[in-house]
Amino acid sequence: MSKSEHKLEALRLRRKGESIKDIARKLQVSPGSVSLWCQAIVLTDKQKKILRDKQIQAGQEGRQKGADMNRQKRLSAIELASEQASNDIKEISKQELFFLGLGIYWGEGVKSRTGQASVVNSDPKILRVMTRWFIECLGIERTELRPYVYISSHHKPREKIIMSYWQRELSLPAGQFKSPIYLEQRPKQQYENHDDYYGVVSLRVAKSTNLKYKILALLEVISQRLE
Repeated sequence: MSKSEHKLEALRLRRKGESIKDIARKLQVSPGSVSLWCQAIVLTDKQKKILRDKQIQAGQEGRQKGADMNRQKRLSAIELASEQASNDIKEISKQELFFLGLGIYWGEGVKSRTGQASVVNSDPKILRVMTRWFIECLGIERTELRPYVYISSHHKPREKIIMSYWQRELSLPAGQFKSPIYLEQRPKQQYENHDDYYGVVSLRVAKSTNLKYKILALLEVISQRLE
């Protein structure tokens, strides 16, 4: 197609209300050339609205495409990280569990000089690790574990559901759980995850003041070794 034929076709398409970019793409010429050829053509209000609607739709599609690409990149990165983690970490030895538990206790455990050894968290995975740590590394009997559930009074109607959840997650019988400790609800407090929230658990060891002294001493030695 000659230059004059390109120009005539561009004029025809522009009169139909097509955009400069679309015309340039169809004719495989530069948008600048199309703009120059069609500068004398004035679009109707209807045609202008159609072009604006197309631009809005194209923008939305572009944003969605970008979001999809970012999501795929994120999923690929997560998958790669999971594969690397599986290669880096095989079996967990008793010594590794021992130091892992000490680290968790350092961050989440009760460290006051009085009272029982206790770790506080809302994540059942962490609490399961600490259950194993108490039993396998510190020689505590499973029957000595005493979980206390702390939750807003707003959740009182869900008490059976909450207690069953923690009994299942920690593989501990109902008899080892104390009654839930309800915290006073703040006025107008909103709960977006109301039905998926199960409170915070203080996983305590019965009659364990001396055990806590031992744990605190271990943490102090680690702190000194790292200085």
